[in-house]
Amino acid sequence: MMDSATEGEEILFLKHAKYFVRFLNILPARLASHDSTRVTIAFFAVSGLDVLDSLHLLSDSFKTDIINWIYNLQVVPKPGGRPCGGIQGSSTLNIVDAPECCGLDAYRWGHLAITYTGIAVLVALGDDLSRLDRRAIVDGVAAVQREDGSFSATIDGSEHDMRFVYCAAAICAMLNDWGKVNKRKMAEYIQKSIRYDYGISQHYEMESHGGTTFCAIAALELSGQLDIITPDVKEKIIRWLMFRQQDGFQGRPNKPVDTCYSFWIGATLKILNAFELSNYKDNRDYVLSTQDKAVGGFSKWPGSHTDPFHTYFGICGLSFLQEPGLLEVVPSLNISQRAFQRLKQLHSVWELEANIRSKCDVRVNIE
Repeated sequence: MMDSATEGEEILFLKHAKYFVRFLNILPARLASHDSTRVTIAFFAVSGLDVLDSLHLLSDSFKTDIINWIYNLQVVPKPGGRPCGGIQGSSTLNIVDAPECCGLDAYRWGHLAITYTGIAVLVALGDDLSRLDRRAIVDGVAAVQREDGSFSATIDGSEHDMRFVYCAAAICAMLNDWGKVNKRKMAEYIQKSIRYDYGISQHYEMESHGGTTFCAIAALELSGQLDIITPDVKEKIIRWLMFRQQDGFQGRPNKPVDTCYSFWIGATLKILNAFELSNYKDNRDYVLSTQDKAVGGFSKWPGSHTDPFHTYFGICGLSFLQEPGLLEVVPSLNISQRAFQRLKQLHSVWELEANIRSKCDVRVNIE
């Protein structure tokens, strides 16, 4: 491992932190089409500030506003209604006192990617998740699992593939509840998506991809099923991952390297305990070559426009290299170690509460 504090270019911590703060305050007009994914953009910004150890740049009132905004996007099914619980991507359909004849409820449902990133934002900001309807969310996850073990993003009108397998696994792991999710079928779907070259594809018979290889391996890790990958297959997956490094990492063979794959490939190697096989210096040099020294942020390629997505994943990639000043990132959940420890504390509280309720129920039955 290299001493990243003394070799190569320096990371501009404060500029990147201010970059994220700007995206939390106002989005440029060119991102108007991303209205339905604002929660995900907030995730990149809030979690980015967390990894930069710079959440103090947000006032307590601003943090509270973000938390309340996330809760306002929560969808809780009506009694007897279809299981569409979760967090939706936009407030467009949140019309106060809308008459039932409008039929807006039929178009309000949780989205797996938004639910995952929304919960991650709440945890990063120190919320206790007490206002989440955890049962409705987990039921909503189970409701979008397909027969082949994959998951759709929403209960209506969505594709189903490895991206949402990961989101489903991350949600259940964060809420410490898998409900009626069929983990075995999920694992079988992942196994069937391993391609001839031992990368993992977005869906059956598609091309191996670095992003979906992460989604698959992380989902197995989060569900406690990583051992279904035999040592021989694991070694071949690691080989495929290692061949993705040129200087930075590429997502597929014969494609240019891209900053975000310092996370997608790096995190997968971390989960498989093989990250030390990569070239730390080349990885770091590439990520920092995409750093905007004027206004902060990282881009996918040197000289390209920066965006919150590549900025966040570039910083996570640098965290894997133990860059001084950055918090440790938990590869499988894509959140800081600090946020993860907070989540584990919540799990302990929930388990204690469940045990107390169980004992009370037994006592009532005896009496």
